[in-house]
Amino acid sequence: MVDICCVGHITSDKVVTSNTTLYMPGGTAYYFSFPLAGFDVNYLLVTALAKAESRYVAELEHRNIAVKVQESEHTVCFENVYEANTDFRTQYVSQKADAFIEETLADVEAKIFHLGPLLADDFSVSLIRSLAAKGRVSMDVQGYLRVVKDGKVFHAAWPEKQEVLAYVDILKADETELRTLTGVEDIKSAAALVADWGVKEVVITNGSQGSMIYSQGVFHAIPAFPPRTLVDATGCGDTYMAGYLYQRIKGADEQQSGRFAAALATLKLESAGPFQGQLEDVQVLLEQYSSEAR
Repeated sequence: MVDICCVGHITSDKVVTSNTTLYMPGGTAYYFSFPLAGFDVNYLLVTALAKAESRYVAELEHRNIAVKVQESEHTVCFENVYEANTDFRTQYVSQKADAFIEETLADVEAKIFHLGPLLADDFSVSLIRSLAAKGRVSMDVQGYLRVVKDGKVFHAAWPEKQEVLAYVDILKADETELRTLTGVEDIKSAAALVADWGVKEVVITNGSQGSMIYSQGVFHAIPAFPPRTLVDATGCGDTYMAGYLYQRIKGADEQQSGRFAAALATLKLESAGPFQGQLEDVQVLLEQYSSEAR
């Protein structure tokens, strides 16, 4: 049995900012996996992509990340266009991969399954139910709230939300996604509603404004740590969740886990691509901010 198993597609991405245009692998599966290579945790990635992009898997395996691949005719292709304020982006999809199937995960045992849907049909309800019977289920909600029209990605309603969320222990959403999910404008009221649907921990990110965690009727406010230089915001939410779940599996509480996750996300912001540092790098940053606060 592994501690954490992430299930999600590795994508082939085009990332456009005011200064650069980059081509790189991406997706929750990719950005979530890299930090855990430098942490003391038993981790497995389950992904699906075309053979043409098998180099992405080789890159992860070179970092000693265990990967199980479900073959797919295509790889998901995203284009992310960021505004000057990198908290905001426009997305386009030019190609989709196959949905995950239960047979792929039948022999996988994990304490936490983290699901990173990129589009609404990546996971069936029956697959999520089967994973919930084996371990805790964590989910990034973003893919369920996406609809693609003429190649452009828009936020949309999720009709099966309550059926699926009944099996989810930990849900990650940014503030816009949480409002879309619930139809409730006030963030705290929206988080409480999601908890009423069965989710035990609601992790709410808000970019440079920090994050909030709602658990057992308590809101935990997590400040963002300002980066020394802002290079690349792609994958910050996925990086945050890698840090959060790592700390939770190690026994840290919600506040401690959120602070660690925020520090990890800040380090990711300071360089292009995924975080490739070590656990000590995060600990040093946390100690630096703790010293400044004293």
